[in-house]
Amino acid sequence: MTIAMLSMTMTFAENEKAENVTNVEAYDMSVNMRKLSVALGLNTDQMEAVESIHNTFNAEMQLAAQADESDRKELVNKAIDRDIKWMHYVLNQKQYRTYLMLLNATLNNRGFNVEK
Repeated sequence: MTIAMLSMTMTFAENEKAENVTNVEAYDMSVNMRKLSVALGLNTDQMEAVESIHNTFNAEMQLAAQADESDRKELVNKAIDRDIKWMHYVLNQKQYRTYLMLLNATLNNRGFNVEK
C-alpha cells in the first residue's frame, strides 16, 4: 500500500512539474528583436526603447508564470497593459497597429486569448 501511494505521489509530482514547465514556456515572450525591428520599421532610437520595454514585459510575464494561479491573470493583464501603453508612446500609429496585431497573435497562440 505504501508503495502504491508513493508511486501515485511521484506520478502527480511529475505531472505537476510538466504542467509548470509548459506553463513557464507559454509565458516566455522572448522575440528576435532584429525581426521585430524590421517588421515594425523601427529607427535606432526606437529599437533601443522597444527592446527595453519588451525586456520588462518579458520579465513581468515570467513573474506571472511563477505566481499563484489566483494572481496570475491579473499580473498578465497588468504586464500587457503596461507594455502596450509604453509601446504606444514609442511607436507611431502604423507601427503601433502592427505591434498590437503581432502581440495579439502571440498571446492567442500561447493560449492567453486576450484582446487589447
